[in-house]
Amino acid sequence: MGLGGCIILIGAGAILTFATDWHMQGVNLHLVGVILMIVGLIGVTTFSSIARRRRVVVPPAATVVDDERHRRDGYSDGYGV
Repeated sequence: MGLGGCIILIGAGAILTFATDWHMQGVNLHLVGVILMIVGLIGVTTFSSIARRRRVVVPPAATVVDDERHRRDGYSDGYGV
């Protein structure tokens, strides 16, 4: 489940908890909304910790060589003459 799914869970839980006045026999919608919000928050924290671990900076493997022979100025390669 990605970050978008976690945000949807938090939103759906908030709607069930704070914006509804339905009463269903055998189901406490306010508790279901709180559970959805908690699961969404756990998902966001898990996703952010995994995403933080993936951002590893790798130094370049080869060194950069600045050689004058490989520069093209338009005249030394024969096209500007």
